[in-house]
Amino acid sequence: MLTVIVDTDVAIDYLRGIQYANELMLGLWDGNTAYLSILSAYELYAGMRENEIEDTGHFIDACILEPVTIETARKAGEIYRRYRKEGLTLTSIDCLVNATAVVKGHKIATKNKEHYPDKKILLPLK
Repeated sequence: MLTVIVDTDVAIDYLRGIQYANELMLGLWDGNTAYLSILSAYELYAGMRENEIEDTGHFIDACILEPVTIETARKAGEIYRRYRKEGLTLTSIDCLVNATAVVKGHKIATKNKEHYPDKKILLPLK
């Protein structure tokens, strides 16, 4: 079964009513395959406006949350070092989301493809 970790940008698009994100999320929720990193939950809470508190909470509650584990942290460090050697500097959050997807076997739904150099991990978006 294909499971998907939803990146923060796609979650924001859903919360703003963007059609592709609505269709994607409804399909993932129907199949119980929508995952969200706890770090993306943090980013959503950090960036929301006062009038978005309820909708943001409902979105996060509708997803299966993925914690950061020691295995994820180890893998994220490997990802960071690998791409740093190639001249790419990735954010810690992106490395941890990527590592979560690798460790748990998820695809990543994101429009920020440059944040994830290994394109095989990405879910193609419409």
